Amino acid sequence: MAANVYASATDGGSGGDSAQTRSGTGVRTAGSTIDCPDVGSKLTSVPEQARGEVDKELALLDEQVAKAYQRLSESAQQVQQDSGFADNAIMNPLKDKRAAALERIAIAIDRVGDRPEGLEALAACTVRDSGNQAPAPGEGQDGDGGQQPGQEQGQGQDGQEQGDGQGANGGQAGNGPVAADFAPITSVQPGAGSPRQGTKASRGSFTTDCGVNENGLFNSDNIIAAPGVTNGAHHFHDYVGNQANNAFASDQDLAEAKTSCVDQGDKSSYYWPVLRLQNGTQEQDAKSPGGGIEGNAGEIVTPKQVTLTFVGNPRGKVTEMPRLLRIITGDAKSFVNGPANANASWSCTGFEDRQLKDKYPLCPQGSDVVRTFKFQSCWDGRNIDSANHRTHVAFTDAAGNCPSGFRPIPQLVQRIVYDVDAPSLEDGGRTTPLFAVDSFPEQLHKPVTDHGDFINVFDEDLMREMADCINDGRACGAGAGAEPGDKPQEEPQEQPTKAPGEPTKAPEAPQEQPIRTPAAPQDGNAGGKPGDTGDGNGGKGDDNGGKDQAAKPPVTDKPAPEQEQPEQVGSPTAAPRTDEREVFATPTPEGGTANAGEQGGSKDDAGEDTDGLGQSQAVGTATSAAPTPSVPSRTEPQAVGSGGLADTGAQLWPAAAGAVLVIAGFVVLRRVRRG
Repeated sequence: MAANVYASATDGGSGGDSAQTRSGTGVRTAGSTIDCPDVGSKLTSVPEQARGEVDKELALLDEQVAKAYQRLSESAQQVQQDSGFADNAIMNPLKDKRAAALERIAIAIDRVGDRPEGLEALAACTVRDSGNQAPAPGEGQDGDGGQQPGQEQGQGQDGQEQGDGQGANGGQAGNGPVAADFAPITSVQPGAGSPRQGTKASRGSFTTDCGVNENGLFNSDNIIAAPGVTNGAHHFHDYVGNQANNAFASDQDLAEAKTSCVDQGDKSSYYWPVLRLQNGTQEQDAKSPGGGIEGNAGEIVTPKQVTLTFVGNPRGKVTEMPRLLRIITGDAKSFVNGPANANASWSCTGFEDRQLKDKYPLCPQGSDVVRTFKFQSCWDGRNIDSANHRTHVAFTDAAGNCPSGFRPIPQLVQRIVYDVDAPSLEDGGRTTPLFAVDSFPEQLHKPVTDHGDFINVFDEDLMREMADCINDGRACGAGAGAEPGDKPQEEPQEQPTKAPGEPTKAPEAPQEQPIRTPAAPQDGNAGGKPGDTGDGNGGKGDDNGGKDQAAKPPVTDKPAPEQEQPEQVGSPTAAPRTDEREVFATPTPEGGTANAGEQGGSKDDAGEDTDGLGQSQAVGTATSAAPTPSVPSRTEPQAVGSGGLADTGAQLWPAAAGAVLVIAGFVVLRRVRRG
């Protein structure tokens, strides 16, 4: 298998370079990967006394696979010359090492409980086709499957080095991404939407503002999946919120740590794999485990915006999250594990009713890349974690109901926006670089491996306030209103979605400007483009993610017409109105946009959300509302209402002028008569 994969990967390389050309990061381009059974997901019951030892052995299994993958990637020449090389030199030794680790896991559990059965069957791994090699002529796929028009030139150049060693079709480190990992967001059909909300639904939201990791807190640990193990993730994470997060942080360390959140009562840890541009930049981890050594190379992009919103349940009230609850959503190994636990969602601002699961989005000009994570929102009522980090929490079913024995908790909806351009696929990212999330080496930076992690370290009083707010149907939290020190803002308003094909972003402008285009709640572009100066961490944005910049007027092909907004009265924490049908505009194939409140909205007559954005987009929440420059609170937008001083003057000056003329006429007539 390995010999065939490498043979196909090396055919058709340009410039005489083979697909095994070194990328300059210690990883060679390759057409195969290693597929091993995921032991952690099979261990659903591990006694607490054995948990520490088992976690360390699970992390060792990941390290064994990572090293075997690197060895396989570097041994293409030997594999081609000897069909048995991969098995004899790599796969069989890997099987023996895994068998020893699995036996140690069994002994650790047997020491304090019942010995698990069948672990020995999980030792063997296989070499499998990565899908990164060039397709045969005529094998292009459609927009759903992978290869897009214009990719042909880039495909088949895995081995072609570009100045800095970047493979044209193998990413900077040679193990992805590739052109087939991208798809135009406009090729995706809008989603079906969220479950219909029942009469007992908890409709509120609580938004916490924890920044965009402008502090540059990164590491390749994973305190949830691999506690006590350095480089347990084998890829770098962005962290916001808790600033003590590393593999060795205890619960007490987390509770006493500083936080990047505006509300200091939120010391929760929110983290996810970093996004990188495959542009040859040597980051801080270029020669470190978890970074360049394991194929995670390129410029780390600081998010433009991060929105963390907790929303309710469509069928009933939510209960408070237990302190130190741990949740992992998505599967970092889903490329080889399969999609059972995958939960990746990729989109573009203005098109967020269209979501990609296994492709990175190619966004139109002026649109930003968006990663969305919707976390599990049902809890078993007993455990803050489980052996496989999954069975203590669950997702609702299609109707919004929790499984039997589980209770609804606030659902974390995490939205991360990046100011990155669509890569140039036709030249393998030479003109505009490819981008990808960090991953385990053998997962090849596939978009389906995207995942998010959360540890609840909310102050208990604040968590109680969150649950009450959501159950009462209000919009609360530091992220739902103004930034610290700013003047109060208006309550977020319903806004139309930017239409497909619209070539520009639509930043929300301050109300003082006479020409404006309303920004969609999911657009995430208010505040304009981030500054061009770096943050010192490889990010593109400014140190505050662009939150404090003045909003720029929209750049359009023609002046945007002034649009009147419906009156909004109340504070950001006021309960949303429930006596009116909520309407949102959705993109149309022709590029038109329906105005809020008119036909074309994405709520049906029964109030069901059909725009694919979920209940968190309801009026009164701030799930996807971009941070905007502060403006004075108003109960009435400009150009609405009458009777102001300007209106009075505009109506009276013609009458005054006429009166003067009449008087002058009488004077002239009288003088004529006297004469």
